[in-house]
Amino acid sequence: MSKPIYELVDDLPKGGLTVAALKSLDFVVPGQWNNLVGFDNTIRAVTGETDEALIQQIGERAVALFNDKSQGYQRALWLYETVDSASGLLGAAAIANRIGQDTFLGFLKNLTPKPERAQSIDLSVKLVTELVAFCQINGIPGDSIGDFLSALKDYSGESLMRMAALVSFDGIIPLGATFADKALSLVKGMSPSELSHNQTFKGVEDLIPGGNDAGKLAFITESFESTKGWMEGFVTDRGITQAGLVNNLSKFVEITSDKMDYLGAFLDVSVKYYRHTGLQTLARRLIERAVAEI
Repeated sequence: MSKPIYELVDDLPKGGLTVAALKSLDFVVPGQWNNLVGFDNTIRAVTGETDEALIQQIGERAVALFNDKSQGYQRALWLYETVDSASGLLGAAAIANRIGQDTFLGFLKNLTPKPERAQSIDLSVKLVTELVAFCQINGIPGDSIGDFLSALKDYSGESLMRMAALVSFDGIIPLGATFADKALSLVKGMSPSELSHNQTFKGVEDLIPGGNDAGKLAFITESFESTKGWMEGFVTDRGITQAGLVNNLSKFVEITSDKMDYLGAFLDVSVKYYRHTGLQTLARRLIERAVAEI
């Protein structure tokens, strides 16, 4: 890894587009996510500890766990980072700089909406990335769909926020209310070679179970089918609609309803919610385990 884990957590942004977009989802998961930044801050928040010597000890143990390549923590971080960068390959910085000086419509000419098929693959691959990263963090085989589904019922905090963002930004906004049905039917009708040309899949394919492209496509399809009920229930229980999401997002960026497909592209490019909340999840899990071992 280029930087130690504590530095990555220290360097998480306190503001900007990703944080603003995640905050716009507070109505979906009220009070579940606050933008916890800083490794020592996270130790204090997770453990309630105030003894500086103990905080130091917990931090050192957490760093050692992360650095141990036989554990899955580094692979999980690689997945979180890679799926975000593969999904939005355009220069996000250029867009971020224009917020406040320009309308949302001003930079749409630099963005191309993804066809529904590509967006459906993206959504499916991101969902599988969550499953595989969960398995890596918890030291269980990477194809444990059942374990993931059981855990999903108890997701909270930044992990639940990540799923809320997946459903909202990669599902409902670009694909509409029936996003799960739409994505599943498109993925089922796809060939392995079509999957292999998708940028998001190419980014993370090395860690997706399945052996070859056909096996990986089968695993992605099975994972999506298994999780579809949870996603649909999440949307229904929380009353999430495209209009509600756009209304909340429009508090920080100008959006018009006829540009919905472009909004999906804009979020892809500028909102790195997987890496941001993924690092927060990793820090929490490392700290919880470090405390248990000390």
